[in-house]
Amino acid sequence: MTREEILNKKSKYVFPCVTTYYSDPLIADRAQGHYLWDLEGRRYLDFFGGILTVSVGHCHPKVTGAVQAQAGRLPHSSTVYATEAVVALAEKLAEITPGRIQKSFFTNSGTEANEAAILIARMATGSYDVVSLRHAYSGHSQLAKSVTALSNWRKAGVISVGISHAISPYCYRCPLKLTYPTCGVACAEDVEDTIRTTTSGAIAAFIAEPIQGAGGFITPPKEYFKMVFTIVKKYGGLFISDEVQTGFARTGKRWFGIEHWEVEPDIITCAKGMANGSPVGATLATPEVADSYKGLTISTFGGNPVTAVAARATIEVIEEEKLLENVERVGAYFRRKLEALQAKYPLIGDVRGLGLMQGLELVKNPKTKEPAPAETNQFMDRCRSNGLLIGKGGLFGNVIRISPPLTVGEAQIDDAIERMDKSLGEMAG
Repeated sequence: MTREEILNKKSKYVFPCVTTYYSDPLIADRAQGHYLWDLEGRRYLDFFGGILTVSVGHCHPKVTGAVQAQAGRLPHSSTVYATEAVVALAEKLAEITPGRIQKSFFTNSGTEANEAAILIARMATGSYDVVSLRHAYSGHSQLAKSVTALSNWRKAGVISVGISHAISPYCYRCPLKLTYPTCGVACAEDVEDTIRTTTSGAIAAFIAEPIQGAGGFITPPKEYFKMVFTIVKKYGGLFISDEVQTGFARTGKRWFGIEHWEVEPDIITCAKGMANGSPVGATLATPEVADSYKGLTISTFGGNPVTAVAARATIEVIEEEKLLENVERVGAYFRRKLEALQAKYPLIGDVRGLGLMQGLELVKNPKTKEPAPAETNQFMDRCRSNGLLIGKGGLFGNVIRISPPLTVGEAQIDDAIERMDKSLGEMAG
């Protein structure tokens, strides 16, 4: 199809809520490694990776080879039959997850993984109330939208029965008007206040992203989750770490984001970078939590053999290519370069994140911190014109989200920084 045919058919046959970036939509055609090409043959350095999903690079030969081999052998069976592909993946996940997490329930997406986590937490504890955080994003189902706390993602009259939202650890825009570290991490104490005032006092779970993705890569202080963990346990709850975006080496050094805060969750949810682009999700839990599921269930496509081998191959690539170490090293290098851009351009109000999950909050004035959503869109457009793909997020639509494949090196970082610098200079000039 031509570009015009694709856009016309999208308008005619696809829900209009399925939005695309840019006023002039990009038509993706093919990709390889760190690069993506549009339909007209223009090449882009991909520093968004399909929303933190292309973890080991587009079309990685080991992952692609595993998918092709499995598709030619057994592409589907559903969960009513056991397969080697699924149990091999579950065993591998038990090896890399923190603490006592050992058992897996496979689904097709992060939304489903979060739904399953909340369901089983309610079964395991006998309680119904769940505490989430403001600025959270948990998916697009009705329950996931109720856990989400971003107005643009909560349309259609979401009914948040049994869901409460505590203050987010958003240091750059602290709702308590305090400054870290003299604040004493008061936002963590708000979790207890939320439990005492908006729940029955006995909760099923607390669920949080270690770094809030759609919220704009909000990164909590180092003390935050330890404090919250103690509070959650005091009121009988399970700790659910939503690793849909932070999992599988994205934050560097550790497999899962929550490990940076030295907390061992009861449940982990994951998807996105787990299988380098194949549609898979998983809810991982300790044996006693997993064994508490009441009644029967199946997942027609969850644990599909093809996506299972893609996920295992992705994990093996991360191990074999030492990407945990690469993300830590290159991520630190990237952060220094981004902070240098911040010093040069007052449009960049804040730089935050971990590893290869870095965010830039753009503001009209660094003193007033007035959000700059129009400038954010302009920056994205300029970067695209200069051959760089990045993402955006945040409550005000003013946070640039950057998440290149875990395989990038300093050369690609320098290339991206040069393109961002050029784009910012064009806007300033």
